[in-house]
Amino acid sequence: MLKLYIANKNYSSWSLRPWVLMRELGIAFQEELVPFGQGGGAQGFGSFSPSGKVPCLVDGPVVVWDSLAIVEYLAEGHASVWPSDAMARAWARSAAAEMHSGFANIRNVCTMNCGLRVQLAAPSSQLVSEWGRIDTLWQEGLSRFGGPFLAGSRFTAVDAFFAPLAFRVQTYSPSLSPISSSYCQRLLQLPAMQQWYGSALQEPWRDPAHEDEARSAGTWLQDLRQ
Repeated sequence: MLKLYIANKNYSSWSLRPWVLMRELGIAFQEELVPFGQGGGAQGFGSFSPSGKVPCLVDGPVVVWDSLAIVEYLAEGHASVWPSDAMARAWARSAAAEMHSGFANIRNVCTMNCGLRVQLAAPSSQLVSEWGRIDTLWQEGLSRFGGPFLAGSRFTAVDAFFAPLAFRVQTYSPSLSPISSSYCQRLLQLPAMQQWYGSALQEPWRDPAHEDEARSAGTWLQDLRQ
């Protein structure tokens, strides 16, 4: 059986992407959670991941250690990973790749911390611009391919790549259009997202570096974690 190594569900946006994709598409796998700071980090993760990072997928002798590479590896055996329509598939791959390589300000300022609700400090123009680009991408996909998901009627890899942003929207409340806000809520209501969120709230671990990132973002309004 496929084995997927992940880190804390409360923090690890990269881990969420292949995890939620596989759960929503019914691709069976064994979850291996290694917390940050408790065997995790570059040294601990390096015991199974060549890059010392998560997620990492192990399929017998095959090791795949990047989230986008994991998705493409899964797509070789599961046609449902990407849209069947060629135009939608091209758009979905482009949008997923943009998410994979960009949006540094969102990543650095609006760090994923599922259990928190944070009032952002005055956002920079770069942060506002990146959330605006997310809004544009979401509206484009939903309009162009008819929804309710970004590339059509089915949840596919492009939705999985933006799934961590749904938790960030829930935490930081950036300004989004009604269409994008509705899409975000649709993601949050997915069974796999609900399962991930429930587990994240129950995790006992606190990683100082991730906690400090969330504190630097603004004022904590709520901490819903265990």
